[in-house]
Amino acid sequence: MQESIHPSANDVPSPQAALVAGIVSGEPHAFERMMRQHNRRLFRVARSILGDDAEAEDALQDGYIHAYRAMADFRGESQLATWLTRIIVNQALERKRRRRIPVETEGDIELISAGDNSVRPETPESLAIRGELRRLIESSIDGLPATYRTVFILRAVEGLSVEETAASLGISQANTKTRFLRARAQLRDALGQHLGPLLENVFAFDGRRCDRIVSRVCARLGLAVSTLPDSRETLFHRPPEGDHHDCPHQ
Repeated sequence: MQESIHPSANDVPSPQAALVAGIVSGEPHAFERMMRQHNRRLFRVARSILGDDAEAEDALQDGYIHAYRAMADFRGESQLATWLTRIIVNQALERKRRRRIPVETEGDIELISAGDNSVRPETPESLAIRGELRRLIESSIDGLPATYRTVFILRAVEGLSVEETAASLGISQANTKTRFLRARAQLRDALGQHLGPLLENVFAFDGRRCDRIVSRVCARLGLAVSTLPDSRETLFHRPPEGDHHDCPHQ
C-alpha cells in the first residue's frame, strides 16, 4: 500500500514549538512575544522569593538573558512556562544568596477553615478599602516563609496545578500540597475573611512594568522591540488573536 503524502496532525508544530523555533531562528519580535506571554507570572515568582520589586525586575531580566542564550537547548520535554520558571527561580535564589538573606525555617502551622468569599457591590468607599486590603495581603504574603511564599504565588495567584507548581520548583507534589496548605492557613489566620477575592490584584504588574522589562532585555540582547516603554499610544496594544499575554491591557 502506498504511504500517504499528506502531513498528519503530529507534523504541525505546537504554538510553543513554533515560538521557540522563531526565537532560535531570529524571527523579529519572537522573544519579545514570549516575554509578554510570561512576564507577570515570572515577575511574581521572582518577587515572592526576593520580596522587593526592583530586585525582582533585575532577576527577571537576568533570567531572560540566560533563557535567550539557552533557547536552542530547549527540547520541549517540559512546558516552556515551566522551563522559564525554573530559570527565574534559580536567578532569584542566586541573587538572594548574594544578598545573604537568611533562609527561613518551616514551622508547624495548622490549617484553618476557609472564609466567606462572596463579592459585594463596589463603591468609592469599598474601592478604597479594597486597596488597603490588597496592601495588607501583599505584606502578609511577604511575611510567609520563603518555602511557602513561592508555592502560594504559583498555586493561588497564578492558578497553576499542583503538578505544574511542583515541576516549576523542582519539588515533590506532596511537598507542594503541604506548603500551599500551610501558607494558606497562615494567611487566613492573619487576614480572616478577606483573602479569596483579592488575590488577583496582589503584586500589581501593570503595562509600564511589562514594557520596561521587555525594553531593557531587548536592549541588552540587541533585539528590536515593537513598542516603546511608557508610550500611551502603543503601551496597551492588543496581542494577535489566539495569543495569551501576561502584560495587562486596559
